[in-house]
Amino acid sequence: MTDEVPGPLVAAGEILKMLNVSRSRFRAIALHPNFPRPFQTLSVGSVWLRSDVEAYIRDHRRPRPSADDDEQG
Repeated sequence: MTDEVPGPLVAAGEILKMLNVSRSRFRAIALHPNFPRPFQTLSVGSVWLRSDVEAYIRDHRRPRPSADDDEQG
């Protein structure tokens, strides 16, 4: 019997890109109580629901200034 997956899944590699952080920084973020729990842990690592990670980013991460915002106008 297999559990039905309620949406797209992402692994650590995709989350690194979504958060724009290093692997070590992601490990620290993943330990934070506000970060979502993995949907499932497999022999190759954990996977998360993309929607949970996107909600975390929306609710708990400050937007980084774009290159255009860095220019003095």
